Amino acid sequence: MPKKTVLIIDESDLFRQYMKSKLERFGFRVETAINGLDGSARVREVLPDLVVLDYHVTRRAARDVLADKKADPNTAAAPVLLTAQKIDKRRLLELMPFNIRKVFTKPIRIDAFYAALSELLGTPIEVDATPCILEAHVNDDIVFVEIAQGLNREKIDLLRFKIAELLELYAIRKPRVILLMSDLSLSFVDGANLEALLSTVVEASGAKHRHIRVITNEKFVRDFVAGRQEFRDIEVVSNLQYALDGLLAEIDPGSELEEGKAHLVADRVLRAQSGSEGKEALEMRFGAERPREAKAAPDIDSLREAWKDLRVAVVDDDFVTQELVRTVFERADAEVTAFGNGREFLEGVGSADFDLVFLDLLMPEKNGFDVLAELHARDLDLPVIVLSAVSQREAVVRAFQAGVRSYLVKPMGPDEMVRKTLEVLKANF
Repeated sequence: MPKKTVLIIDESDLFRQYMKSKLERFGFRVETAINGLDGSARVREVLPDLVVLDYHVTRRAARDVLADKKADPNTAAAPVLLTAQKIDKRRLLELMPFNIRKVFTKPIRIDAFYAALSELLGTPIEVDATPCILEAHVNDDIVFVEIAQGLNREKIDLLRFKIAELLELYAIRKPRVILLMSDLSLSFVDGANLEALLSTVVEASGAKHRHIRVITNEKFVRDFVAGRQEFRDIEVVSNLQYALDGLLAEIDPGSELEEGKAHLVADRVLRAQSGSEGKEALEMRFGAERPREAKAAPDIDSLREAWKDLRVAVVDDDFVTQELVRTVFERADAEVTAFGNGREFLEGVGSADFDLVFLDLLMPEKNGFDVLAELHARDLDLPVIVLSAVSQREAVVRAFQAGVRSYLVKPMGPDEMVRKTLEVLKANF
C-alpha cells in the first residue's frame, strides 16, 4: 500500500524540518514548500493526500494557493489543515469553501494536530501523553529551559527545534544554557527520557558542557549526570546563584546575584508553581544589548502580514517607551494602546483583548508586580514582556520572582523588541 503524502507549505525552515522528521517517523511521505508560489507548484506535482498550509506565506497568498488547489480536479478533494499566527473570523470564513478541515493557531497543539492527521488520513498515530510543561526563552544571551511535572518525548523532540529557533533569532554565537527542572519525581525508569533531554540540550545548543547548568533538587538527576561520562562536566546545582554567577559574569562582569535573593528565587523556581497546573507553554504546544556581531532582527515590513491584526498594550509611565513601542508595531500595522500606569491598564484590559503586553515594573499607583498579581487573580493568561530599568542581575531576580520568564532591560532598541516579541509569541512552535 503506497504511503500517504502530506505537503507542508510554510516559510519556517525549522517548522518544515520538525514536521517532516516527525511525520516520516509515523510512516507518511512528506513533501515541503517554502512559500505560496512554491506551494502552488508542489500541490500540482505531488498530488498530496493532505496539505498543511501556513496562512502567512508570501509570494502567493494562501487564498490563491487554495484556489489553485480547488481548480485542479486531481487535488480539489485533499483536505487542508491551516496554521496561522493570528487570523480574524472574517478572513477565516472566506477560506471555508477550500476544504479546510481544521485551523491551528501557532504555537500548534501537537497532540490535537496529530489527532486531526490521524482522523483525516485514517492512520493511527500514537504520541507520548505524559503531563509535561516545557518552556524555552532567551534572556541576557542565556537560553533558559524549564521543564516540570514530567518528561515527555514529544516535547523533548520539539525542544531541539525550539532551541535552534532561539539561537537563530538572537544570533547567539557562544550559547550558555540553564536547565531548570521543577515539580519532578524521577527514578531509574525515567533514565532514557532524562538522557534524551540532556542530549537534546547539548546537541541543539552546541554549548560547551562548562556553559550548561542544571538546577534541580532531584538526587536522581544529580547522580545520573555524575555517573555518565558524556554529561560529567555539566554542573548540577540547587541554587540559582551558582548557576547564574559564572554564566552572567562572562557576559557582564560583576553581575553576581546577592546570596539571599538567589536562594529566594531558587526556592520559587524549583518548587511547583501555584496556578501552573494544566498550563503548558511548548504546550503540548506541542536583554540587555545584543552582541555587536549579532545579525539584525527580522525587518518590520516583513512582519506586516503576521502582525497587522495584533493588539499590543504598553503599560509604562515613560512616554519615550510608549512611543518606541508604538513606532515599532504601528509600522507593522498592529494596534497599540498605551497606559500610563497599572491601574489604567487593569481598568481597560477587561474590555480589550490584547495579544501582547509590554509591562514596566516600576510605575505609580499600581506597579508591574501588582498588575501581574491581578492578572493571575483574574485568570487572564496574557503574553507579557516585562520592562525593567534595573540591572541584569536584578531583572533576573525580579522577573523570576514574579513568574515571568521573558524581560527586556531598558534602554532597549527596536531590534531587541522585535526579537523578544517573536520569541514570546512563538512564531513557529
